Amino acid sequence: MSNSPIPLAPGALRRSVSNTLKGSAGNLVEWYDVYVYSVFAKYFESQFFSADDKNSNMYIWGIFAATFLMRPIGAWYFGRFADRYGRRLALTVSVSVMAACSFLIAIAPTAASIGIWAAVILLFARLLQGFATGGEYGASATYMSEAAVPGWRGFLSSFHYVTLVGGHVLAQAVLLVMLLSWDATHVSEWGWRVAFGIGGIGALVVFWLRRTMDESLSAESIEAAKDGKAKATGSMRELFVNQWRPLLLCFLITAGGTVAFYTYTINGPKMIQTAFAGDDVITGTLINLGVLTFLMLLQPLGGLLSDRIGRKSLLVFFGIGGVLYTWYLITALPQQTSALSAFLILATGFVILTGYTSINAVVKAELFPAHIRALGVGLGYALANSLFGGTAPLLYQGALATGRVDEFIIYITAVIAVSLVVYIFFLKNKGPNWLDGTRN
Repeated sequence: MSNSPIPLAPGALRRSVSNTLKGSAGNLVEWYDVYVYSVFAKYFESQFFSADDKNSNMYIWGIFAATFLMRPIGAWYFGRFADRYGRRLALTVSVSVMAACSFLIAIAPTAASIGIWAAVILLFARLLQGFATGGEYGASATYMSEAAVPGWRGFLSSFHYVTLVGGHVLAQAVLLVMLLSWDATHVSEWGWRVAFGIGGIGALVVFWLRRTMDESLSAESIEAAKDGKAKATGSMRELFVNQWRPLLLCFLITAGGTVAFYTYTINGPKMIQTAFAGDDVITGTLINLGVLTFLMLLQPLGGLLSDRIGRKSLLVFFGIGGVLYTWYLITALPQQTSALSAFLILATGFVILTGYTSINAVVKAELFPAHIRALGVGLGYALANSLFGGTAPLLYQGALATGRVDEFIIYITAVIAVSLVVYIFFLKNKGPNWLDGTRN
């Protein structure tokens, strides 16, 4: 499932890089809008739920989990849209929805003024963002894989997760600037509104930028879909009847990766945030910013390595590492009082995680023919993401509250182990694939 670098036509790599950067910019802003919620959750929690409600923390993370229920619907709608009318238009529409919802949250009334309706508005906006995010992943992963030139696909498509993680880094950076500039009470009162507003403004900029990207789907394919001649294009029947094997494979590839991703990148930083609460709040924020930046910078290295040694090798590395390391990460990280130790424990987890994150977009894109690729990649990812990824932070909070963290760790490890079996026995390390126009 990999290619060695091959000679390219003059300007081909330059144009591929240009389209990758444009696609990445949109991905960065859209995922900032996703992660600004988790980063600022503890600060705006009291604005939407009573401070006296002991379950308010569970409600906040319940809304976070509920967002993922909309991802399969968004993946279906935007995947079908992208396969029929082009990746560029689908990505432009999805980022517009994200912008509108970020602005809505930024100006939402609080529970003190309208009661429970404040939480309803927050839930509504986040559900719409989940819908948009479901479409963003499939369309952007497909676009960036198609826009990448052969021999460099792992490296160039890795920027999908550079910017996905970059959205989290940017949200952490915004929080750090606010904490250095204002008192934490100011962040809780109105600073979080600024954070969501930044996401909305950034999305408007991306709306313009995405309109200048090249379309990666052929004009003939788009025209045939518009004329109704290509009935299989973006069709659920085509996906479930003729492409069910790659769809199932996409789901199983994603399951272990997404449960590890949200456990490591959401729960991990929250553990550090809690361990360094109080007088060390700046220290905790700096650790998280630094370690997430480290994860972001690892992605191109993982992608480049996959172009040399194959995708399967990296996925197997992730699977074995995830099975062996998750228990230590979740039990040891909350106990840390040393900033260096906390950084190194989570950074080691991120090295392991990179075996999945850096290449998962291109691995899935290689499974499907062009006429069903955005729908297949998006839906396979979204279903696994909804079941295993989005629920991980909520399940961890529940495990903490009930003293059942060990059971949570066993669950995470088992899901990663299932995906590891798939990586070992059902994937090829090298060979022709659908992005090259031939079957695996």
